[in-house]
Amino acid sequence: MTVWTFGAEIVEWRGPAPFLFAPLPEDLSAEVKEAARGIQYWGQVPVVARIGGTEFATAMWPRHGRFLLPVKVAVQRAENIALGDEVVASIRLAR
Repeated sequence: MTVWTFGAEIVEWRGPAPFLFAPLPEDLSAEVKEAARGIQYWGQVPVVARIGGTEFATAMWPRHGRFLLPVKVAVQRAENIALGDEVVASIRLAR
């Protein structure tokens, strides 16, 4: 099973409520999109992610040609993550 690791600056995107995300680089987003053929739904890709010592299941959202990894509030608290922080995340497809 492929595991991808990347660094990202935590960004905010406001929908009905503010959310924090770790944007994947464009080249990695393209690679993940190709690998996720058949498991995407509404453009989202289900993954198991890890930031620091915290592993969590989520679905990445497509936005402006790349995927955004949602950083759940429980992960933000456990890893002391805030808007603008730099993180290293790893993801694998959830099949």
